Amino acid sequence: MRGGGSSELLLDPQAELRKRKLLEAAAHSKRSNRRPQRTCRQRAWFYATSFFTMCAVSAGSSLLFLVPLYVDPAISTLVADFAPKPVTCTTTRREEHTGLFNCTWSSCREGCTSDMFRCTHIYVNYTVPPAPENSTALREDDRTSEAVLLVNIKGCGYPPDVRCSNFTDSYGEPGSQFPCFYSRQNRTVAMVRYDRNRQVEVIINFFAIPFVITVVTSVVLCVMHCDCRRSPPPVLRRTRIHDHR
Repeated sequence: MRGGGSSELLLDPQAELRKRKLLEAAAHSKRSNRRPQRTCRQRAWFYATSFFTMCAVSAGSSLLFLVPLYVDPAISTLVADFAPKPVTCTTTRREEHTGLFNCTWSSCREGCTSDMFRCTHIYVNYTVPPAPENSTALREDDRTSEAVLLVNIKGCGYPPDVRCSNFTDSYGEPGSQFPCFYSRQNRTVAMVRYDRNRQVEVIINFFAIPFVITVVTSVVLCVMHCDCRRSPPPVLRRTRIHDHR
């Protein structure tokens, strides 16, 4: 009978075996597709690598912005060797210029990358005090007739630290007297504010610390992921060549 034949097919041992094999293969495939569980050591290694990589990239990238904006002016200020004690400066004249060739420098400019088509030149007079061994009179080279007044060694900056409108109003009026610092390397340059310790602090905070962090984290990552052990030289095997006649 047809009914009996169909029931025999359903109870066929070979069909049941094939069905069981298919189910086992599907279960095995499902287990193989699962993400392998990480051990505590592997997790700690992963998070440590991520942390040191982030520190190295962040510190290295910060150097690209901090060096031209802060470190380079601080180094230039120290190289100019400004006098540690202020002298009295008197504004002699103030000039407003326009044009690229007339604005090679500016007493104050907001934005070091801004255009140089408009600029303000402020000139001052100051007198260098005599040396202790010659306090009775000034030598001829101790007197400076005129110098340019700069808001800082670069003559530029960004608000709120540098506001050129306030700087020009305070020191640009002819006849104004105020304390200033002159450069002992270039007597024709004077600044209103100077603090040597502040410049050294800027170099340490904005260059030395990020540079050390970049180097240290790079070395740590190299040690973690590079096998620096000396490997033995490869052994060369000699092969015999037989002549076939």
